[in-house]
Amino acid sequence: MEKKIRVLLSQPSLENHSRGIITVANMLRNAGMEVIYISNSLPDQVARTAIQEDVDAIGISILCGAELIFGKDLVDKAKEFNMREDVIFMMGGIFPPQHIPKLKEIGFSGIFGPSATKEEIVGFITQNVSVN
Repeated sequence: MEKKIRVLLSQPSLENHSRGIITVANMLRNAGMEVIYISNSLPDQVARTAIQEDVDAIGISILCGAELIFGKDLVDKAKEFNMREDVIFMMGGIFPPQHIPKLKEIGFSGIFGPSATKEEIVGFITQNVSVN
């Protein structure tokens, strides 16, 4: 039996927009991935759940302007909890373009704006996750 790619999706605890992340969750499920959606959470909760669920990728949806703070806190927690090194971090939403290099420096390899297509998101995950 082939192992499915497991993706955890969440958004910061104060975020109140969920349409985008629900759309992404559905497109990932339709692409054959297993999605764990934990809605609004703190970085600590996201990292703990990612370890517990043994996910291959973490996707954060953010519109509230805290992408750098939340992103750094999440990656720091993942390191503190010794998360698997092959877990990829992705962020989607609306944020200033000048934050993209900083997000990549923090550890987010996949960054998607509101116009990202299903092919871009699914393609990025399938190309960057190795399922053994």
